[in-house]
This record gives sequence, C-alpha cells and structure tokens, in this order.
Amino acid sequence: MAFSEKPVSHSPLLAIQNLSVALPVGGDRPYAVKDISFELHPNEILCIVGESGSGKSISANAIMGLLPTYLKPQAGRIQFRDQDLLQQSEHVLLGLRGKDIGMIFQEPMSALNPVMKVGDQIAEVMQVHHAFAGPDQKLRIHTRVLELLGLVGLPDPQALQYAYPFRLSGGQRQRVMIAMALALEPAILIADEPTTALDVTTQAQILKLIKDIQRSMHMAVMFITHDFGVVADIADRVLVMEKGLIVESGQAAAVLNTPVHPYTKRLIAAVPHGTSRSDEERSEAELCQTHLPVLEVVALKKTYVTARGMFVKKRVVHAVNAVSFTVNRGQTLGIVGESGSGKSTIGRCLLKLTEIDGGQMFFQGQDIAPLSAAQFRPLRHKIQMIFQDPFASLNPRHTVGRILTDGPVANGVSYQQAARRARELLKLVELEESAFDRYPNAFSGGQRQRIGIARALALNPELLVADESVSALDVSVQAQVLRLLQDIQRRLNVAMIFITHDLRVAAQICDEIVVMHQGSIVESGTPAAVFERPQHLYTQTLINAIPGQDWKPMAKQA
Repeated sequence: MAFSEKPVSHSPLLAIQNLSVALPVGGDRPYAVKDISFELHPNEILCIVGESGSGKSISANAIMGLLPTYLKPQAGRIQFRDQDLLQQSEHVLLGLRGKDIGMIFQEPMSALNPVMKVGDQIAEVMQVHHAFAGPDQKLRIHTRVLELLGLVGLPDPQALQYAYPFRLSGGQRQRVMIAMALALEPAILIADEPTTALDVTTQAQILKLIKDIQRSMHMAVMFITHDFGVVADIADRVLVMEKGLIVESGQAAAVLNTPVHPYTKRLIAAVPHGTSRSDEERSEAELCQTHLPVLEVVALKKTYVTARGMFVKKRVVHAVNAVSFTVNRGQTLGIVGESGSGKSTIGRCLLKLTEIDGGQMFFQGQDIAPLSAAQFRPLRHKIQMIFQDPFASLNPRHTVGRILTDGPVANGVSYQQAARRARELLKLVELEESAFDRYPNAFSGGQRQRIGIARALALNPELLVADESVSALDVSVQAQVLRLLQDIQRRLNVAMIFITHDLRVAAQICDEIVVMHQGSIVESGTPAAVFERPQHLYTQTLINAIPGQDWKPMAKQA
C-alpha cells in the first residue's frame, strides 16, 4: 500500500503549557509532573521516553482527562485546537475521547471487556458517538468493524469479530485496541507503552502498523515508551522525561546520536543490542562452571488437547516436542522464542507444575519425571522459579519478611535463622534492610523483581528458572536486574535457565542459547554464534525484528 507523504505542520494540534500535576502529601516528591511544556504537530510521531515514574503516562492521562481523583492538574494548559482541555466538563471530554483523541492502552487484557465479543467492543465506540446515524446505522457500523479488523491486519475478520479477548494472543488483542482507537479516525492517537511485553516479532508488526496508519491517515501520534530501540524505529521528535521533568527534547536523530543529558545517555546505554559477554567475563564465568550436569532433559514432550464444541474443532497442540538439553553447575542456558513456542511450558514441567507426556528430566542424576507430588516435595526447594510478574506472584497482604521466610520455615528452618537469611538476601539483591517490614505495594517494579529473586534464593536452590523475569521492566531497570542475576550466579554458582522472547537480553547473560519454535528446538549455540551466524530462518526472523536495527548509538560505538 502506498502512502502519501505530507510535511509536518508548523501549527501545533496540541500544546501543553507549564503543566503540573501534584502527588498526594507524603510521597517521595511533591509533583508527578512539574511545569512541563511541549507541542504535538499534525502528521508527526512524538516519542515520550522515560522510566516508570517519570511522568509520561500521567501526562497522557491528563490530556485524556483520565487522571484518578487524587491526581489533579495544579497549573498549566492543555490546548487542543481552540479549547483548553483542563477547563472542559466531563461531558465535553467524553465527546472528544475516541472521536478526536484516541488512546491505545499498555495492557489490552485489562482495557478490553472480557465478557464482550471484540466486534461488539469496537462497534460500541461508534454507537456512543452516534456515528453513521440513520436507518442503516447497524449495517454501516458492522461494515466499519470488519474494515477496521482488516486494517490492523487481523486474520478472518468475519469470524474474529465474534471472538472474546481471552481467545486472542497478546498481539491480536493489541491490534483490537488499535482498531478501537482508530474507529472514528481521531486527529491524535496516544499509544501508552503498547508493545512493552510483546514478542519482538509482534512488536515489530505493531510498530510498523502504527507508523503506516499514521502516514495514511495523516494523524499525530504521541508514543510513550522506555525503549530507545523503539524510538529509533518510529520517532520524528523525542522528549525525555525524568522524575516529572522534561530533561531533553529535539529531533529524533539528534537525541539518538548526540544525547546531551546524562539521564538520556544512561537510557541509551541500557538498551540491549545483542552484545554477548566479553571474553574476560566469559572466562570468569567458565571457571565457575563444572561439566557435571545439574539438569539433563531428554526428549521432553507435552501435548495439550483443546476442548471440542459446537463451533470449535478439537485441536492437538504439541507445546513441547522431543526437547533435549543439559545445564551444568554455574551455567546459564537461555531458552528463546515467541509466545506459544513452549519455553514457559518447559519451565513449568521442570517444577512439576505441569505433568509431562513423555521424556526424562534428570536432576542431579535422578529422573524426576515419574515422581509423584509427594515424592518430589523433598526436592522442590532445590529448583526455584523467578516469575515474570513480581506483583502478581507476591502476596500483597504479606510483608517482604514473611514472603522471604515462609518457604524456609515450611522446610524445617527456624524462624530466627530464616529471618537472618532473609536480611542477608535483601542486602544481596541491593535492597535496604528496612524492606523486611514493608509490603510489596511500597516498591517499584524493579524492586519487586529483586524481592522475587531473593525469595527464589531463600531455599538455597541448585537450579533457578527465570521465566521472562525482565520482559516488562524499563530498559535501565532491566539492565540492573540482569547484572544482579549475573553477580548472584557468580557468587552462589547456581545453574540457571533464563526464559525470554528477546535474543538481545539472552545474549547479555547466557552461556548457551536454544531457540524454540512451535514446541521444538530449531537452533542452539553460544550467543555470539546464534547472533552472528544464525542458521534457521526463524532465528533470522527474531533477529531482524529487534527494534533499532539500523541505529548504532554513540554510547555503544565509543
């Protein structure tokens, strides 16, 4: 499809002037955003970059009038065309949302109604704004729904319109969100971290889709992200935020290649670029490794059979198909693949959270595959998992101290010993000792992941399984957690399986990588070999989908 190019207008479509949003009394800082000003022009993509807590999403929600009651703008203007949005009633804002300003939210499963078919949810946007009014309104809306589903690249729109969100993949749900946002062809599209936790191939598709639609519809896009690799792919201009302040802004090429502010330089330096560990680091890691396997997996199989119904055919899915690998003490094995490749299923099989259908799993020489839950219980403390979402996996009603001591106490360790060990672990994962008496909601995402790591280490495991443990973190926090995992492994000499969809991240921490596709291992080798000489077409596709392929930041060149 050819898109007509149109120069960026000098007259702003949206102008934020001296906007400040106060935080509740007692927080770490008085303002969520402080005295920020910027403009958004027609036909441009403005990327707002920053870590969690920088104020970028607060700014977007202020534009949409979606701030919670305890967060209210204290000063400034948000000028859209000829009106200040901060002075408008909720009724006026309801008329603007979707029609003039559309928004793609970060987590589509939370934003979509789980009990409504996706076609009905898209249609609802047009019904609320009385689009296509007239006797044939229902037919015209139905036609528009199918058109939108096709526009965002979803297969078989005629059938998919009747699907519920849980039936769709993460990338498909995000496409439905984009279709809803585009339903009334808004002048401005705000995309709030729409690709953060997606596979790199799905992310690449979504980024291309947003860029193509922006060009074809001549709309202005405000794209919120923490990843400068994404910025390199789509941005016209960049605005960098830190702790509620704008610290740098300018044309994308200038900010990407000649950053001025230290914070911008730090974010760029944290972007993973698939560079494997240095020879010195690799040699040091190899000294800690032994050739005695902690885990040996042989021809592992797991099959799922989907239920058969009136409109659904019975389907057999080979989630894990004759997979074999070995992990030695002190070694990190990376398992890489997209959602549905079977990598997380392997992790669940290793912890006996899912029953296998065939194969063997030798842990320290003992085949744990045929063991019952009762027989495996004495070994469970030796294999621990670091989960993807630390907030969901940490009990919000328990203090960090209890979270870290419950496991050891349940395994016969006295509370005094467990508490002493817990405080040592907090220091090991670089958290203050005072964290022992606090609750998970008092910590950032990166800090909660550190607590998750400490909990996994509390029982002195021989094998750690890290399942997408950094995929949803800011790139700078991600880099910190990766360094922490490397440091802990070097100190404790544990074996680790690192499950991820991002080859760049795997290259930084892993000694060996296996690439999975549709339940099977299609390629394996050292990070350098897989990156520099990928043999399988699927591996090449994963590498080509990494954002910022053509961007070589000065920080990395130096």
